[in-house]
Amino acid sequence: MKRTLFLLAGMFLATSFTFAQMRAYDQRGVNVFEAPKAENEQFEKLKLKIGGSFNQSFQSLTHSNTADAKMVSGANVNQLVNIGTGFNTAVANLNLDLHLAQGVYMNMELYLSSRHHNETWVKGGYIRFDELPFLKSSFVDKIMDYTTIKVGHMEINYGDAHFRRTDNGNGMYNPFIEGYIMDAFTTEIGAEINVAHNGFLGMVSVTNGMINGRPLVQPEFKANDVVISDGIADPAFIGKLGYDKQLTDDFRARITGSIYYTGGSNSNTLYGGDRAGSHYYGVMDNALSTSTFTSGRLNPGFGDKVTATMGNLFLKYKGLESFTTIEAANGRGRTEATGERAASQIATELLYRFGKCENFWVGARYNVANARLAGYTEDVTVDRIAVSAGWFVTKNIMAKAEYVTQSYTGFKSDDIRNGGEFSGLAVQAIVGF
Repeated sequence: MKRTLFLLAGMFLATSFTFAQMRAYDQRGVNVFEAPKAENEQFEKLKLKIGGSFNQSFQSLTHSNTADAKMVSGANVNQLVNIGTGFNTAVANLNLDLHLAQGVYMNMELYLSSRHHNETWVKGGYIRFDELPFLKSSFVDKIMDYTTIKVGHMEINYGDAHFRRTDNGNGMYNPFIEGYIMDAFTTEIGAEINVAHNGFLGMVSVTNGMINGRPLVQPEFKANDVVISDGIADPAFIGKLGYDKQLTDDFRARITGSIYYTGGSNSNTLYGGDRAGSHYYGVMDNALSTSTFTSGRLNPGFGDKVTATMGNLFLKYKGLESFTTIEAANGRGRTEATGERAASQIATELLYRFGKCENFWVGARYNVANARLAGYTEDVTVDRIAVSAGWFVTKNIMAKAEYVTQSYTGFKSDDIRNGGEFSGLAVQAIVGF
């Protein structure tokens, strides 16, 4: 018992350590993109920082559709579930950050509870090298002055939108309730190299192109004796170039361009890799199953070959802030013989942060996604308008409210999303430490 108490006390005390290179899980992490390199942080002994995020939400949403009845075993699977006003089950993250050696850190993040998994799941973990002291090379040390290396199963750095989305319990960085309609977010196994100097930044990454580590070869898929998919999981290549600078005391500008490519993944999840779930609960779900954890999102279904590009512009003048995303993607599923399909997305938001520490804000976001889905001859469109207001009660406590309206057009008459609409109020209380 005494050993257990001492261990718990030691873990609690360890939470007081702050690692300069890790993005803070509280208000200090807002508008942080790639975490800055640690400077003048000396290693004395192994240190553990325990952090976490907690998200309790409330919603009052209504939805409707015009889909034709689709009877399966005597039940209409295109009938929407009845959703009312009330609280959703709370979700939470646990974050473990370790200082392992001089300039060497490790991060591991767990989903303690989520829409998709009620039990604990590991989101991912990686080692980050800000220095490589064990190589004992002055030449390498000079390179590492501007370079960071990450290796592990980690959130891929495609685009900038993933830095501002809500990730299960962690909603501190997002001034809105949800992320984008087409949610370019996933974790993959690989290595990433970041270089930054005097505002300029670049990143290259190679991953396994899948959310898991399955090294299996799938059967070939042929159409008219032409091999469409060889069943081999190819690697994914990710790149980013940009400029991020505090140009004056009042004005910051960041512009980046990113690309993601894999020639054949078998089970790529660039637009479906969130194992936590959407924060609009139950919308456009059918009455027979309310477990669709991605409700409100649009996945174009590029499970095999994917080429995606994203451009982002972030501008901040005093308390006025804007963030814009333009994205285009092409790809296909593993058993599609009709060639690649296209999808695109535009999102723009405008915020005004005010108060002594910019602890209040009001803002609006417009997001529209277009995609040619498998089996469709015309594009479908999903568009959303969200208006939000929020308050950092302390740097660790956030409250925000949003009014949202979303509509679906171009879906087939036997698709539950045909003529779909939802709207209403969503509220979240978030703790991050």
